[in-house]
Amino acid sequence: MPHSFGLRARTRHMFSRNFREHGAIPLSTYLKTYKVGDIVDIKANAAVQKGMPHKFYHGRTGVVYNVTKSAVGVIVNKRVGNRYIEKRVNIRVEHIKHSKCRQEFLDRVKENAAKKKAAKEAGVSINLKRIPAQPRGARHVSTKNNVPQTIAPVPYETLL
Repeated sequence: MPHSFGLRARTRHMFSRNFREHGAIPLSTYLKTYKVGDIVDIKANAAVQKGMPHKFYHGRTGVVYNVTKSAVGVIVNKRVGNRYIEKRVNIRVEHIKHSKCRQEFLDRVKENAAKKKAAKEAGVSINLKRIPAQPRGARHVSTKNNVPQTIAPVPYETLL
C-alpha cells in the first residue's frame, strides 16, 4: 500500500505536544519580544496551524532578520548536497523561542569582566582562558603499618 508524501507526513511524534503540556498556549509566548539578530530555536506547536514551519525546520536554530506583529522572519542554514543555502522562513511566534545556545558564553564574558576588574584593582595579572581538566595529582602509598591484602573472588554457590 503506497504511503503519503504530504507536508506533515511522518510527523506523528515530532508535532505532538509534550507530556502534561497540552491545552491552551501560555500568554508569555505572545509577550516575548524578538529583535533583529536574536538567535531563536524553531519548535513547531501543532495546536496552531497558521504560520507553522515545514517539518525540516523543526528543531533548527536560526537568526531573526525581520519582525512583524505576530510573526518573525528567521534565517536558517540548510545543507543541500555539498553546500549550505541560507533559507529565509517566516514563522509565527508560537513556533519559536529564544535560544539558550549563547547563554553560557555571555555569562562567561560577564564573569571574566568582573575578574579582570578585580585583578586590575589588585594589580595582579590573571589568566582568563578556559583550562581543560588536568590529570589528577600523584599519590604515594606507604606500606609501613599497611600490609597489602590479597583479594580473591567468592566462589559461586547455587541456592537449590
